[in-house]
Amino acid sequence: FINFVKELSELNNLSESCVKKLNVSKMHNGKTVNENLVSLIAKVGEKITIGRTKTISHPGAKNFVYHHTVVKYNLSKLAAVASLETKEKSEKLDLFGKQLTMHIASSNPIALDSESIQKEILEKEQELISEELKNSGKPEKIVKKISIGKLNKFVEENSLLSQAWVMEPKKKVKDVINELKINDLKIKDYYRLKIGE
Repeated sequence: FINFVKELSELNNLSESCVKKLNVSKMHNGKTVNENLVSLIAKVGEKITIGRTKTISHPGAKNFVYHHTVVKYNLSKLAAVASLETKEKSEKLDLFGKQLTMHIASSNPIALDSESIQKEILEKEQELISEELKNSGKPEKIVKKISIGKLNKFVEENSLLSQAWVMEPKKKVKDVINELKINDLKIKDYYRLKIGE
């Protein structure tokens, strides 16, 4: 299983993170990923599916990775990666990159900033909030204010830059970035993967 996953990871980078392309890619033994997956399922007796894949590659950026509950060879049940762009090479950047990926693994942001949250997600959250407040018995004006406040809180808690920093919750991620005083630092991309999601 571990060798299968390691080879799968290498193939993923060649297939541009497309599950369909990945499934028909040839592995070292000449069989496709899908064929090997069927054999592996028969061997271990567990249902195994490839749900999501991600390749992060930005020229000039450095990728930082965090693995939680490592099984073996950088294979884990939860992993996060962040791609940071800057000309600076320093220990404080490396420490921040490591801490940022730990933060992403722990906090599971859905977007980099509030503007990046998909409209559909906001609409769904607004529906849930409206449903929750529908039978509150409060005046419509008050319900509207509460609704706006709850939606703003949702956005803040789910946007990476506005989340409370896991290492020091009184600060936001964007505050920690500003304190680094690395003028050209940009978070180019990030991703979080967890078994079963």
